[in-house]
Amino acid sequence: MSSFANLKRNSSSFDKLTKALESTNQPAESGSKEDVRFWQPSVDKVGNGMASIRFLPAPSVDGDDALPWVRVFSHGFQGPGGWFIDNCLTTLNGKCPVCEQNSTLWNSGIEANKEIVRKQKRKLSYISNIYVISDPSNPDNDGTVRLFRFGKKIFDKITETMNPEFPDEKPVNPFDMWEGANFKMKIRNVEGYRNYDKSEFSEKSPLLSGDDDQLEAIWKKQFSLKEFTSENNFKPYDVLKLRLDKVLGFDGLPSVPMIKAEDVVLRKFTDEEIKILDKNPSDDGDLDYFKSLAKQD
Repeated sequence: MSSFANLKRNSSSFDKLTKALESTNQPAESGSKEDVRFWQPSVDKVGNGMASIRFLPAPSVDGDDALPWVRVFSHGFQGPGGWFIDNCLTTLNGKCPVCEQNSTLWNSGIEANKEIVRKQKRKLSYISNIYVISDPSNPDNDGTVRLFRFGKKIFDKITETMNPEFPDEKPVNPFDMWEGANFKMKIRNVEGYRNYDKSEFSEKSPLLSGDDDQLEAIWKKQFSLKEFTSENNFKPYDVLKLRLDKVLGFDGLPSVPMIKAEDVVLRKFTDEEIKILDKNPSDDGDLDYFKSLAKQD
């Protein structure tokens, strides 16, 4: 566990974070049901919305070497046998049966197979702690510490403010309580998806006027991020493979509907396999979660 004094003393230096950005943005080799710890902005009937939040530093419980974000890959798609909604083992640099199948399909050179890959591809998301400054649609959220799951578009905004493109722009650590900046979230509906292009960081300013007592209280309320990349949050390869086969409606090997439907061998699952599958249902909560991810740009 790290100390608040160390946090403030190191607030102006974020070499570690900029280096982490470099590795985070390199290509790599998901809470599923509704989690009340998470915050999401609301939108009106036409899909527009706005809010103001502050990204927070790494939580005290995660230690001095922790980063203020975690990156998670997941899959969510529907097949003849239902929905496949699960975290992707490539998050942990492991092998994923869906990614393996996608690779085989893509390398087949068949355009129809490539279209399947596009539907089954990994979904990238990031998770951080935030302080909700203003949530006009749900003012009860104002002043609360929450978890926030967001996509590449918003992470690119973070990267740009930490590594500005032009020399006359000064880099800012948006996770810093004293030297950071508020994030003004502006959401539009673009072709049926949430679009964050107009979102931006405000001018650099301390959170809550830099009151150390208030900031320390906020820091101690943060949630650990380690659980989201814990092995306990990921199903084993064999279980995912079994689930994938059920969703796609055919047996394990070759596990790829490459060309002809008649080449696919169907069979009845054993009682033992059904027990395993029943432990991994895609219920309405999981489905709502995936649909919300799919609507993020």
